[in-house]
Amino acid sequence: MKVLFLGDVFGKPGRQAVQRLVPRLIAREGLDLVIANAENSASGVGVTPDTAEELLAAEVDLLTSGNHIWSKREIVPYLERPDARLLRPANYPPGTPGRGRAVVRTPDGRRLGVVNLEGRVFMRSLEDPFRVAEEEIAALRAEGVKAILVDMHCEATSEKNAMGHFLDGRVSAVLGTHTHVQTADARVLAGGTAFVTDVGMCGPWDSVIGVKKELVVERFLTARPVPFEPAKRDVWLQGAILDIDEDSGRARAIARVQERLEET
Repeated sequence: MKVLFLGDVFGKPGRQAVQRLVPRLIAREGLDLVIANAENSASGVGVTPDTAEELLAAEVDLLTSGNHIWSKREIVPYLERPDARLLRPANYPPGTPGRGRAVVRTPDGRRLGVVNLEGRVFMRSLEDPFRVAEEEIAALRAEGVKAILVDMHCEATSEKNAMGHFLDGRVSAVLGTHTHVQTADARVLAGGTAFVTDVGMCGPWDSVIGVKKELVVERFLTARPVPFEPAKRDVWLQGAILDIDEDSGRARAIARVQERLEET
């Protein structure tokens, strides 16, 4: 099973990169499934039903999210739909709209379980993601799912690394999101779990993590609130391609992805 996992899709530039580059990657790499983190797909903060559907129409099979999942109010009823292909972090309190895990199928019926988690270091005080991860994985195992991907959405590299080692040998991959900066540590851990601290961002590089650079610089210089606006130029798609043995659930390989969207 070959799976493409895409880092945070940032605003319209990120959506355009997904629309134009994902079909090419599917054909070139022989991909079976595509998963994308969509929590910044609406103007750089949050996700709406329209931006979610736009990404799903671009041959993405499932969307994950993170701490910006609640930024657009209209996403709540969308999350509550039983057929919604958008996850919110599983470690939000019981009763929170939506779900934190899902099973997606390849065209020939092979299954991949996906778990979405949010870290706590420098972020919200949520349920323990480590304990919740065990519960979600146990639920997927009870369904007979062997291949499992975990989106670990958090700020601290240490927390992402700890989750990778904590789940090594129990899931196919632990992939970090949230920082929008792709790291160079992609590898398969000793127990057969693919790991990377952060898969990066689908969005404009001529920016500060997706936002117009002059606005961010002004905020740093003045310490005053400055409205953020997505940048537009030098757009890249970033993520990772996983090669998973669906019989054992172990990862065979992980490769970082960096594809530039040519300007037209």
